[in-house]
Amino acid sequence: MEKDWMKAYGFKDMYLAEIAKQVLADRNIPSIILNKQDSSYQTFGEIEIYVHRDNLIRAKALLKEIEH
Repeated sequence: MEKDWMKAYGFKDMYLAEIAKQVLADRNIPSIILNKQDSSYQTFGEIEIYVHRDNLIRAKALLKEIEH
């Protein structure tokens, strides 16, 4: 991964991560999904969303609303 990309949020479900990626894209914030869940036991680990550090504060504020 390129430098200056930071974790904005972590999800337990892939569908929430995909929604998050689309929410960010709709607001012109590029993002990357990184699935760190265990392949056998998907209850371990997270699916993480990364954004460029310049967009981190905005992205975190937007993504807080998704799980709630």
